[in-house]
Amino acid sequence: MRIRARGRSFLALVLSPEAPLVSWLEGLDNQIARSVGFFSGRPVILDLGLVGQDTEGLDTLQADLKERGIHMIGVESADQNWTALAEWDWPAPLEGGRASGAVAFPESSDEASAPAENPVSHAENLILDRAIRSGQSIMHLDGDIVVIGSVASGAELIAGGSIHVYGALRGRAIAGAGGQPNARIFAARMQAELLAIDGFYMIAEEIDASLHDQSAQAMLSEDRITVTKIA
Repeated sequence: MRIRARGRSFLALVLSPEAPLVSWLEGLDNQIARSVGFFSGRPVILDLGLVGQDTEGLDTLQADLKERGIHMIGVESADQNWTALAEWDWPAPLEGGRASGAVAFPESSDEASAPAENPVSHAENLILDRAIRSGQSIMHLDGDIVVIGSVASGAELIAGGSIHVYGALRGRAIAGAGGQPNARIFAARMQAELLAIDGFYMIAEEIDASLHDQSAQAMLSEDRITVTKIA
């Protein structure tokens, strides 16, 4: 039996409570009322950098968040030895996360059922008009990555959408990192060390040898990556 491991990337929200916590929780309640369901099922990291260990209400903050349906997976900028945190159910520490910018809250209103006019997608593609050198890691979770050049062995591309390489793809390409199974990986010259889409991986040895250095695309089909030649 062959053991397969695959990764999956998630966007975690970071909440930064401020003193007084009573007022901050009131503001959170107002935001939840305006953005119904926004926190449902979303992983949240609590950044306590704006409060101190003596902040009033800190000892019950975790319970207060649980009551509001907020699922906390990590705590930052705090010491587990703080007296106020003694009764907390401390999550396992997380390492290696990268900031991805502010997240806008959707607003719910009585007019929410009205049809939207001219919906606009805010995803933006990252276009790199250069080669990607060995050791470089490019991450863009808000859209596609387009490389006008080659990607060297040992380099890495991580995109929330698709990846387009107008040159040789010799490094690692990870597409659909934001949970997009329809993402694809295109390469003018397919020589990839590793391909991944929505958490499913394929290493170089699994790519058909006849596709090596050919114009090809990778896509996800029935939880398996397939690579085909582009005519």
